Amino acid sequence: QVYLVESGGGLVQAGGSLRLSCEAFGRTFSNYAVSWFRQAPGKEREFVAGLSRSGSRTSYTDAVKGRFTISMNSAINAMSLQMNSLEPEDTAVYYCAARHTTDTSDTNINTSLQTYTNWGQGTQVTVSS
Repeated sequence: QVYLVESGGGLVQAGGSLRLSCEAFGRTFSNYAVSWFRQAPGKEREFVAGLSRSGSRTSYTDAVKGRFTISMNSAINAMSLQMNSLEPEDTAVYYCAARHTTDTSDTNINTSLQTYTNWGQGTQVTVSS
């Protein structure tokens, strides 16, 4: 079982940047595909960005393409989400999620939250206008 802990959220003005981190405890990320989701008040949790287990593919929801970047640092067993040009619409609780897979060449990125078995507790991101 892998335990995920997010950090890096906060309050930022529109146009600013934040970098979210997600550390894994108990297991390494090497056997997992990972993603970021977010949930705004009154809305459903939605996919934001994903990285395949193979590390060869990334995927982003249209609303964040060109502004957000997902990456993995295997040396410290952590993944991150670099968020630039933030907009008030990005305000939400951000969650990291992991999906275990034994296929080392797995290039799939699932956008459905039901496919992820491991979740962090979330970190609040608030963007003021």
